[in-house]
Amino acid sequence: MQALAPLTLERDGVRLEPLAAHHADGLRAAACDGELWTLRVTSVPEPDQVDAYIAAAIAMRPARLAFAVLDAASGRVLGSTSYHDAVPAVERLEIGYTWYAHSAQRSHVNTTCKLLLLAHAFDTLGCALVGLRTDNFNHASQAAIERLGAKKDGVLRHHALRRDGTVRDTVMYSIARGEWPEVRAQLLYRLARHAPRS
Repeated sequence: MQALAPLTLERDGVRLEPLAAHHADGLRAAACDGELWTLRVTSVPEPDQVDAYIAAAIAMRPARLAFAVLDAASGRVLGSTSYHDAVPAVERLEIGYTWYAHSAQRSHVNTTCKLLLLAHAFDTLGCALVGLRTDNFNHASQAAIERLGAKKDGVLRHHALRRDGTVRDTVMYSIARGEWPEVRAQLLYRLARHAPRS
């Protein structure tokens, strides 16, 4: 598996750029769209914590590669997602730290991001397995991961702190290299169904 390195990915009007300081104002606006930091089960930064959030993400390289998710046409920041917990020795990484402005949710954005990230992970980096994880109470996230075709590996109990100080159980999922062709076909099918009609 190749090591993670900063890159830009784009398709279907969505662009992923390496998260950088110049995305701070856009990321703040995205977080404010729905006041997402008030949700217990996400890691969305509060507006005054965005600069620290970006700095922490950058400091985690190369184990984490954080992206700003942008509308390619306008340049508006829609949210953020990351590769993380990369373990090249076993050809594994995870996709996570994902959140979108309320106005970008239930759109083609997440499907497009997952297609971009999974394609790069399997087809370019050479991953054998891509993992995804979420809070046990984040049922919307679990449903979205399951719609991708990811398999539920299990639950890590008493695994991580939430922002309110409670300790969450973490639900773990994964997609193996052999499952990727079917997952890709399903993602492409979903994008085609949501494409604007001419």
